[in-house]
Amino acid sequence: MKTIFKLIKVVFVVIVLLVIIVGGVITYNGYILYKEKTNEISIEQKVENIRGQDDYISYDDIPKTFVNAIVSIEDRRFFTHNGIDIQSIGRAIITDISKMELVEGGSTITQQLAKNIYFTQEKKFTRKVAEVFTAFDLEEKYSKEEILELYINILYFGDGYYGIYQASKGYFDKEPKDLNLYEITLLAGLPNAPSAYALSNETDLSKQRQNMVIDAMVENNCMTEEEANVLKNSNN
Repeated sequence: MKTIFKLIKVVFVVIVLLVIIVGGVITYNGYILYKEKTNEISIEQKVENIRGQDDYISYDDIPKTFVNAIVSIEDRRFFTHNGIDIQSIGRAIITDISKMELVEGGSTITQQLAKNIYFTQEKKFTRKVAEVFTAFDLEEKYSKEEILELYINILYFGDGYYGIYQASKGYFDKEPKDLNLYEITLLAGLPNAPSAYALSNETDLSKQRQNMVIDAMVENNCMTEEEANVLKNSNN
C-alpha cells in the first residue's frame, strides 16, 4: 500500500511540474506575441486610428441603456475589475479542462477589445495570454468609459455593420441616441455571434439572444422583472 501511495505522490508531483513548465512556456510566448504586436503599432496609435473613423461616436452619445445592456450580457463586473475577471477565468478553466480544448475564454470587455484590435479570433492559449497583457495596458492608459466607447465602436453586429452607429442606421435607420429599449436589447445581443444573430437571417435566434440580454439586465439590476416581461412580449 505504501508503494502505491509513493507512486501516486510521484505522479502528482510530475504532473504539477509539467503544468508549471507548460504554463511558463505559454506565458512567455504570449508575452512575446504581445510585445511584437504593440511594437509594430502602439496602443495609442491603434486607438487614434479607431477614433478617426467617420462613424465613430463618443461615450456621451451612446445610450446609457445600451451601455447597461452590453455590460450586463458581456461583462457584468466590468467597472470593478482591472482588465481580467478571476471568477470568469476560473469558470472558463474548468470548462476548458472538462472539454480538453479552449472552449470558453472568460474574456472581459477589455480583453475582447484587445483581441479585436490586435489579434485573430483563433482560439489559442498563447493568444489568450497576449490578450491579457494588452488588456492590462488598456486599463492603465484609458478609463473604463473610454474602453467601453472604443469597444462599442468596433463591435461587429452582422450584415456588414461595424460599431453601434452603423448598426443603428443600418438596421433601424436611426441615430443611436434615438433607439428604443426593444432595439437596444436586440442590438446588444448580436455581437456574440453576428453571423447567426444578424437580423437579415429572419430567424428566432436574435430574439432568443435578446431575451438573454434582458435577463442579464435584470440580474445586473438594470431592469425590473416587470419591465423585462413587458419587453419580452413586445414586438418593437
